[in-house]
Amino acid sequence: MVNIDAIAWAFPVRRITNEELRLQHPDWDFGRLTTRTGVTSRHVAAEGETALDLAVQACRQLDSEGKLRGGEIDAVIFCTLTPDYIVPPNACVLHQILGLETSVVAFDMSMACSGFVYGLQVAAGLIAGGAAKRVLLVNADTYTRYIHPGDRATACLFGDGGAATIVSESTDGRGVKDIRCGTAGSHHKKFLIPAGGMRTPRTAETAREVTDRHGNVRTAELTQMDGMGVLGFFNSTVPASLREILSRNSLTMADIDLFVFHQASKLALDGIQTALQIPAEKMLLDIAETGNLNGASIPVALGRAMQSGRAKRGQKILLCGFGAGLSWGTAVLDL
Repeated sequence: MVNIDAIAWAFPVRRITNEELRLQHPDWDFGRLTTRTGVTSRHVAAEGETALDLAVQACRQLDSEGKLRGGEIDAVIFCTLTPDYIVPPNACVLHQILGLETSVVAFDMSMACSGFVYGLQVAAGLIAGGAAKRVLLVNADTYTRYIHPGDRATACLFGDGGAATIVSESTDGRGVKDIRCGTAGSHHKKFLIPAGGMRTPRTAETAREVTDRHGNVRTAELTQMDGMGVLGFFNSTVPASLREILSRNSLTMADIDLFVFHQASKLALDGIQTALQIPAEKMLLDIAETGNLNGASIPVALGRAMQSGRAKRGQKILLCGFGAGLSWGTAVLDL
């Protein structure tokens, strides 16, 4: 069993509001877009600012609060889709910046919106196997770099940010009680960046802008999201995942004090809330000022809820991330 000891987060200074986007795209229906996404502003990385920079800021915050304790870190897991380099992994560069011991295990995970729960699963495995007692789990992305400013489906939704979480061996019986992760690789094309990897290298053709029938501008090097397809899949998969993990732990929906889902969009969260009949006071919605933060979404939302007092020690909390892959992960946490 593992504890979530501390969470810190960081955002780029630059912030873009819907009003600023409206000036760029006066033909977009921002009333409808805001209602569906739940986003009114988002942080966007400056030129040259990376996921590693955001991770360092979050780690420095932990350190200033006396919660990092670098000499006690046994492993670093850096979960990102936007690494600084192809080689080496961001985790190794962060290891150097933080001055960690050479005995520390450090590696990257290429996961998106389910990345925090997947990272918890890996951290818990390292701790259960005796390879670590204290793990630094980082989730950070500058995902707006993969968004075309003329793609109405994504430009209004995503933001940049990072979180650093300390995961440790539980000594008091509290912590993450259970984690269940899943994958539906047959649906991987529903959320895809087709070009830029070894399968389809970048060319002049992959950089060519294409406008779809809805007026969204994209290239093969940027995010291609089947929004309704992804939404439909997770509207059935997420409730089933939650019911499974609750049943495994002899819990009911009423036993959960707070539900912290990946902040995908207000439309997605409203659908899940309706399907599971979650009372509004138990549903955490923290997307308006950040946008969809990919893997950093859950730790940022949970950390901010702990800071505000919405999430309290002693509560039973359910975490659920879902996204590209398609993949999902659900965890029950005794905070």
